[in-house]
Amino acid sequence: MKSAASDSIVSKLKLDSKLLLGTLLCCLVNKPVFALADDAQELAAIKAQMRLLAAQVNAIEQRQAKRKGSKTQTAAASTNRSTPARTLVTSAPADPAIRFSPDPADTTRVASGGLPLHSHGNTSNPLGFEWLPTQDVVAHGHSAMDLSSSSPSSITQTSVDHLPPIFSIGGISVKLGGFIELSNIWRDSNMTAGPATAWGSFPYANSPNHGLSEERLSAQLSRVSILMEANPTNAIRLQAYIESDFGGAAGTSNSVQISGYTPRMRQGYFTFTQKDWGFHLLMGQAWSLVTNYSKGLLPRKEQLPAVTDNNQIPGIAFTRVPQIRIGKDWHEKYWLGLSLEDPEATFNFSSSVPSGGTLPAAYGQTAGTRVYYQNAGGVLLNSGTNYTYNPAPDIVVKAAADTSFGHYEVFGLGRWFRSLSVLPGATTSKKHTSFGGGVGAGMTTPLGTKKLQLAGNILAGEGVGRYGPSLLPDTTFNAHGQLTPVPEIIGSLGLIGHPSHSVLLYTYGGVETSGRKSYLGADGHNYGYGVTDQNLSGCSIEFGACNAQTRTLASLTTGGWWHFMDGHYGSLMAGLQYTYIRKFAFKGTNGAGSNVYPTTFGNTVYVTFRYLPFQ
Repeated sequence: MKSAASDSIVSKLKLDSKLLLGTLLCCLVNKPVFALADDAQELAAIKAQMRLLAAQVNAIEQRQAKRKGSKTQTAAASTNRSTPARTLVTSAPADPAIRFSPDPADTTRVASGGLPLHSHGNTSNPLGFEWLPTQDVVAHGHSAMDLSSSSPSSITQTSVDHLPPIFSIGGISVKLGGFIELSNIWRDSNMTAGPATAWGSFPYANSPNHGLSEERLSAQLSRVSILMEANPTNAIRLQAYIESDFGGAAGTSNSVQISGYTPRMRQGYFTFTQKDWGFHLLMGQAWSLVTNYSKGLLPRKEQLPAVTDNNQIPGIAFTRVPQIRIGKDWHEKYWLGLSLEDPEATFNFSSSVPSGGTLPAAYGQTAGTRVYYQNAGGVLLNSGTNYTYNPAPDIVVKAAADTSFGHYEVFGLGRWFRSLSVLPGATTSKKHTSFGGGVGAGMTTPLGTKKLQLAGNILAGEGVGRYGPSLLPDTTFNAHGQLTPVPEIIGSLGLIGHPSHSVLLYTYGGVETSGRKSYLGADGHNYGYGVTDQNLSGCSIEFGACNAQTRTLASLTTGGWWHFMDGHYGSLMAGLQYTYIRKFAFKGTNGAGSNVYPTTFGNTVYVTFRYLPFQ
């Protein structure tokens, strides 16, 4: 009878013979007219398969050796305990890992993921394309996702930085990230909205949608990201990042038969870093520098709340816009950044005045001013929406410090607004440019333990409403047709806890509030934003007229995530979130000399599941 070792060796030889024969046949039938890039990819795939088969043979031999050794030792001990134990002959030692001539013998480890990268100078592959080895299987019981942060990138973004590269092209390594999401959204007022809540649009009691609940299922927030990295020298790093989801809604999108919602660009930018100088450059579409950060001023390190609603929560200051950003760090502890950002503006007026319309006459005048302030989108812009006149980019300057007791930052924001006016009796327009902006701060700090953190932000100024999720107006009109910035404050405070390595809990409170800017009309009424003499009696009557202007939105959000499955197959997570919001309008009258204070409220509940195949 043949021994197990002999059987194993024979099986291995047969297997190797088949592989070699298959490889030879493959080489013979392939014609030389095939492109070199195709040959290289096919050869790389064959090599990878041979390595995998060799590893499987190795594992089987080791298991057989263990079983045979255990049986032999047991039999020898029971037969004659006084007989000296003989050295057992197990199966033949495993062959070393199969190597091929183009592959280097060393395996230099990549910092993230611990994967061997092959030399990019391989002359056998003119395109430099190479599939990298598969990721090491995560040890049982140890999560591949880090939920200990106050803003885990695996939840708020895609955590692509912490993933191993999938393949390389020349000197560029490519990482893939993303997740598939399904959310069930419930709101107690019908807003006919997807997985992003328009916080400032909760209706008053005059609307039949008030108190009419809605429930929706959506997979629109499923996300994919690609990070490409290169290091021309030890001091220089180049990165390109693209992130997309399906939050776009084209004219043909509907939920009747096919929910065909379109991809959109969330982020798309490249960065240049010179480590020796502490110099950082970013160009493209990214989170605004106004956004709170958890470390330095680095992209993909934003301090975003780990919420499920795609419109964040009231009180968080942010935008995602095209920008040019330069930064400097000192030993990665102190940071200074300057960003020039896309300057689109928002506005509101107490009566309806389209671009090209006429304002109510000011006190002492007999006619009003005609104003122009926006145009419909042109080439490569959305023709179904309007774009304001933009004289200059928004400018953000921010300083930050990373200390042993937290991250802290302060910043300043400058903005410019433009309109055209035609004064009563004039035949030509006049250009107006006004200035707005504000100051802000943010912080993230542990509360005595790594399992509990406090995060907060604040932004105060004039004309900064666009930076809040509720989209309070940046500006209104004065009597001369000039866009006048509205005073505003935006702020939030959050408590984030980690009761275990797989659970994250959070509670946030947020507020956004506006001041008043108005002028006295020829009819004795006020016009602008925050006027207090409008008849708002219909706001509490169904189908009544209500032109209330929002003064304050306050919210409370609580929720959490449970990372309940993890392995080399990816990760599964579940999230639950509840938000209560209260909206207060500027006071008005009831038409009979008494004041009224319109207010409304809203409740939202999100139940979310995510599969993260790359985590």
